[in-house]
Amino acid sequence: MTVELGVLVSIAGIFIAYLSYQLNRQKQQTKQQENIKNDATREAVIETKLDNISNGVDNIRIDLRANERQIGALGERVTRVEESTKQAHKRLDSVSPDKG
Repeated sequence: MTVELGVLVSIAGIFIAYLSYQLNRQKQQTKQQENIKNDATREAVIETKLDNISNGVDNIRIDLRANERQIGALGERVTRVEESTKQAHKRLDSVSPDKG
């Protein structure tokens, strides 16, 4: 009877060890799946933020081009005003008596 009891205890120990192994394996798989989900969520958030940044940069480029056009137009207007002012000064100089 002692041999049978020893065999039963050994078999029970092996069975319990096997169940513990399976339980631990399931927990590891669950943790791995959770990590994968968390990584996917994090990557999605990062990708969304990068898309928003990219859109912002594109908008800034468009605004910069518009500002460059406006500055070009203002440069042309300043040149015209300077020419007009030069002509006005010449006319005023010819009309006003010389101080001398």
